Amino acid sequence: ESSLVTLGRKIHLIQKILAEPGIVEVLMCRHKARNALGHVFVSQMRELVSTLSNDSAVRVVVFRSLVPGVFCAGADLKERALMNNSESDLFVHGLRSLMTQIASLPTPTVAAMDGVALGGGLELALACDLRTAARSAQMGLIETTRGLLPGAGGSQRLPRTVGITLAKELIFTGRRVGGQTALEMGLVNRAVDQNQTGDAAYREALSLAREILPQAPIAVRMAKEAMNKGVEVDISSAMAIERMCYARVIPTRDRQEGMAAFIEKRAPWYAGE
Repeated sequence: ESSLVTLGRKIHLIQKILAEPGIVEVLMCRHKARNALGHVFVSQMRELVSTLSNDSAVRVVVFRSLVPGVFCAGADLKERALMNNSESDLFVHGLRSLMTQIASLPTPTVAAMDGVALGGGLELALACDLRTAARSAQMGLIETTRGLLPGAGGSQRLPRTVGITLAKELIFTGRRVGGQTALEMGLVNRAVDQNQTGDAAYREALSLAREILPQAPIAVRMAKEAMNKGVEVDISSAMAIERMCYARVIPTRDRQEGMAAFIEKRAPWYAGE
């Protein structure tokens, strides 16, 4: 069963059953603060992500916003202004841990950027596997314009996503780019024209999730693990990682089902076993 999870300052966690089993949506709806990453928001998100990582019914996670024109405006600077140096350091460490937690989810994750994703907001999207954006969305790691550098994984994930030279240019200048430019530089997977309801990137994320859903879930999880771990090491170590991940899908019922479906010329039905 898929659940719909809402994050906000007043609402703790609301769960509803969705029409599409397997797809979980994480909804950010801190309206007044434009989904700024404050203490309460971050702790709720961490709690939520940890429940997702242990739920075998989850096949794809979509992160989206219910705040019009905003994915996530980044750090809560009003909160940050009240912190001393060590409190700031601790808070950013917590943010970095949250992004690592999101990146470590075993299932594919998709960030749907229908509006601005700045600083920590873009870092959240970068912690996801896939990103969709409205062409009108604006995104950037703008920390250097505030006397900072990206501190929630952005200085590491952006170069791994778009390449080191482009990442340096974007981070040194603090530049914001639109959805189409983001697509051309490989920052997002898909860019779409915004629609009247303001959720075009979300709809695109959902269609991407629906393309993943029919595939064998254990195979997809193992493919994610193989790529995530393999990209960090030399090629021969990476091949060993691939072998280990492959070994874990060989005994699955899903693999037998995939073979049987091919021979019987029918669509496979994967149980995730």
